[in-house]
Amino acid sequence: MTQEAIQNLSVNGNIWNLAQTDERQTELFCLHTGISPHLAKLLMLRHIQENQVEGFLAPKLATLMPDPNLLKDMDKAAQRIAEAVMKHQKIAIIGDYDVDGATSTSVLRLFLNYLGIETAVHIPEREEGYGPSELAFQEFSDFGADLVITVDCGTSAFEILDHAAEKFEIIILDHHEAEAKLPKVYAVVNPKRLDQPDDRPDLGYMAAVGVVFMTIVAVNRILRSQHFYTSKLTEPELMHWLDLVALGTVCDVVTLIGLNRAFVTQGLKVMAARQNLGLKTLMDVSGINERPDAYHLGFVLGPRINACGRVGKASIGNKLLCATNPIEAQYLADEMNNYNQERKDIEAYVLQQAIEMLEGTPQRYPMAFVASKGWHQGVIGIVAGKLKERYNLPAFVMSIEPDEVKGSARSIAGIDLGALIIAAKEKGVITKGGGHTMAAGFSLTEQQIPAFCDFAGEYIAKSLNNTTPHPILNIDLSVNLCAANTELCNTIEQLKPFGTGNPEPLILIRQVYFKKPYIIGSGHIKCELTTITGEHLTAIAFKAADTEMGNQILAREQDCYDVVGNLRFNRWNNTTSLQFILTDIKRAQ
Repeated sequence: MTQEAIQNLSVNGNIWNLAQTDERQTELFCLHTGISPHLAKLLMLRHIQENQVEGFLAPKLATLMPDPNLLKDMDKAAQRIAEAVMKHQKIAIIGDYDVDGATSTSVLRLFLNYLGIETAVHIPEREEGYGPSELAFQEFSDFGADLVITVDCGTSAFEILDHAAEKFEIIILDHHEAEAKLPKVYAVVNPKRLDQPDDRPDLGYMAAVGVVFMTIVAVNRILRSQHFYTSKLTEPELMHWLDLVALGTVCDVVTLIGLNRAFVTQGLKVMAARQNLGLKTLMDVSGINERPDAYHLGFVLGPRINACGRVGKASIGNKLLCATNPIEAQYLADEMNNYNQERKDIEAYVLQQAIEMLEGTPQRYPMAFVASKGWHQGVIGIVAGKLKERYNLPAFVMSIEPDEVKGSARSIAGIDLGALIIAAKEKGVITKGGGHTMAAGFSLTEQQIPAFCDFAGEYIAKSLNNTTPHPILNIDLSVNLCAANTELCNTIEQLKPFGTGNPEPLILIRQVYFKKPYIIGSGHIKCELTTITGEHLTAIAFKAADTEMGNQILAREQDCYDVVGNLRFNRWNNTTSLQFILTDIKRAQ
């Protein structure tokens, strides 16, 4: 990087990249669609075509939901589940311990229970491991299950499922990466099957709960055609379960385009009605007293459900989402909230220890690599993510257990963790592992840690080619302070729900001053952005009091800055005001 580029880094060490669109194309986009220039530019940056604008801004299941039988094995799976319902057979469900697993299991269980089907559910504890297990099938055998359905797992569980298939009929409803080989079970419904036609690529972005919802649509259609519903048992309103579909979709961080966008948009409307007793109770316990949006799902409700699988009892999520007794729902929501606080405390402890290790010893390689005995396996992934953010380097965090070392890793742009882990397995410096470009999990022995450190460090150093990585902030719009107004904020809100594939727009405002800054809450800084001509806008920098950005906001009221952040409405106590959420700052040129 040149000296000029280094000097142009922001206070947080970021490179600012202001997106550019062709002015002529933007004008034509506005002319053909009748939308504002700012909205046109934001849609163009998200690669939305003119004929896709209406479907993106107002996604509807009626237009985006395909025939479920478009998925391989769906017809076969739906027919078998419908047969089990009509014969009143017992159905067992295996889920996962994360939010997608909890919501997938709950949607299927609520549907089957409505139809009068007796179900058994097994959510593995983290110590048991991911996916189907011998323990689960022993429970199902004792239950007398006629059919077993795995949700959010099973696609790669060859050995256990091939063996269990000798005794049970098994259907897999999953969304994880598939190999050419599939388990020898009754049906495998997974949009990532290698033989799945690619004429609807958005189906490959579904979370498992989306696959489950498509499945109950297909089953319901068969039951309707068989005249299963009567005056005593009316057809269920499937849309009532879209709140859980939205929750699982957002929390699994899948791309929010196409069908997923419709799931979340419609699901948030259902959630606002607070029809699900468990979800309503959790929202109350979490302090959500406004209309929920994707933020509440991903950062308020999701972490509480995930905490059960990380540090508590994994089955609580499914029990709460299927609760029908208010007293039980309150007990479960309170317990979930307590687990979340415990998770935060454990996470803070491990993070502090990891930082002390890294900053107390010179590091040989451009990575954050730490391991210790006694670290809770349930938080090492979160800690790895925070170390990656803190140092802008790939982070590896390992918990040394008596029998093996469990590790989790998070990456930065330019370092493919999935490839690194595969190479490490081939080299024999870890025992097992897998993952994606930006995240991975792995296991090894304590004796292998030094060799894995050298292998990963050399791999990363070579990939970075001896350069210092700097994160890039991709900025959508540049406006002056007076243009950061209610009209622009309303325009931005049309793009909701935000998430992977549709990030909340980052706005650049040039040449402002920080007036009347002060610290509020747990280290947040509030101030007024002002200009020399008198415009002003309330701004807040979350958890910034002990950062260099916070120091400059607090101490340099006379200096002029460019700022980057999100323009939002602050809705509180039945009042709405405009607020700018500061992400980064830079001295104005």
